[in-house]
Amino acid sequence: MSAYGAIAAPESKGPLEIRSWPLPVNGLVLITYPITGADAPKEVIEYLYDVFATELEGGRTYPQEGPLSLEGFTSYFFGSTTIVGVVQSAEEEVKKTIGEALAGKKLEDALAGCYYIKPNYPGRSSHNGGFLVPPTQRGRKIGLNLGRSYLLYAPELGYRGSVFNLVYKNNAASIAIWDQLGFQRVGEIPNAGRLRTGPNGSEEYVDAIIVYKSFV
Repeated sequence: MSAYGAIAAPESKGPLEIRSWPLPVNGLVLITYPITGADAPKEVIEYLYDVFATELEGGRTYPQEGPLSLEGFTSYFFGSTTIVGVVQSAEEEVKKTIGEALAGKKLEDALAGCYYIKPNYPGRSSHNGGFLVPPTQRGRKIGLNLGRSYLLYAPELGYRGSVFNLVYKNNAASIAIWDQLGFQRVGEIPNAGRLRTGPNGSEEYVDAIIVYKSFV
């Protein structure tokens, strides 16, 4: 639920496909699995919930203070369309479901992250997404390739553009990804977030950048 109440997503252009993205690490690839609603294995949601809870506890990237319940996380990240990434060998067969892709594997090794695609504003201005990459997967260009997949999936879901309205300036990795993917910096909000970025984890106010990209 947002400040605008329940927001309907735009009309999708058709079912989303599973896609493969080469990674610059030891012959690995990222496989992206589109999931509608909370239709994901329980262990996947619970693992990503723990990752998100740790991210909120760090207080450096997301505006929520937490703690967030498992139900709240499921509604937040899996309430609409979610893309879940799995890392595997380029020689391995691409499985038809995320459950099959993760079978027999450790989640911390294979589960690369996820992002949601859902409206940020009411129907005449709906466009947004939110990304989560576990610390164990960082440094492999996972975030960049999830971003690349977003530029394909979001238009297929009927979105004409995307705006991220709170990219905190301390999050250099995120800013670099959106710059590389052609997003425009269309605004800046002074003192937008009270984050734990000060000395010894103390709180301080940090500016945020608004970035935008048109899909048409």
